[in-house]
Amino acid sequence: MIAVTFALPAESSEFLSRLRNKSRADRNGGRIIRGYIDDREIEVLHTGVGEKVCREQMEKFLYDQQFELLISTGFAGALDDQLEVGDLLLAKNFSTIDLSGRTSSLSNLQIRVADLLTVSALIDSSDERNKIAHTSGAAAVDMETEFIARACARHGVPLLSLRVITDTPRESFPAPTNILFNIKQQRTHMTALARFFLAHPNRIPRLVQFARRIAHARKTLANALVALINKL
Repeated sequence: MIAVTFALPAESSEFLSRLRNKSRADRNGGRIIRGYIDDREIEVLHTGVGEKVCREQMEKFLYDQQFELLISTGFAGALDDQLEVGDLLLAKNFSTIDLSGRTSSLSNLQIRVADLLTVSALIDSSDERNKIAHTSGAAAVDMETEFIARACARHGVPLLSLRVITDTPRESFPAPTNILFNIKQQRTHMTALARFFLAHPNRIPRLVQFARRIAHARKTLANALVALINKL
């Protein structure tokens, strides 16, 4: 069985649509989704965003379970302009399986192999992104993979970290990050979001473009995951 983790349903919806015989279940107080890609059995978990909720969900998910492989996946933000929206990043610093065979068999997907950094908050500032890129050597950031990797190490589960880029220093967020997503409450406050764009109507085209980028990235990621699972 292969496990696949996303932070949020907004990241997983396209991939979930590809699963056959899909079902939902509760295990150890957590909600999982089961299905098949061809003849491979898949379990999908939404970890939530950030350290606290991710650590809790991963411990419930991996407790007393055996997985052939866990794929940590979802969205990531580029730290420089060498990556573009829709690019795929295989995190070499978190992945514990042999990467060489995987990337060669998926060369048509143009996956970049580089380091990924897990951070505690969404990063909007281009200057901050450049500073983090310089000090860390990472190509992109997310908010969960480090904690997923720690949980996999504790439970002896091989890990592959694959992310798709949704924002870059040149193509960043259409609104302040605290408006787009409340990490503490794990959701977007739609009223606050609507108020922001009513007060800043010039930002609406950026919101539309951002939504299109997200949809494109989500589809690219789903295609890559299906191709990867079929190669395993």
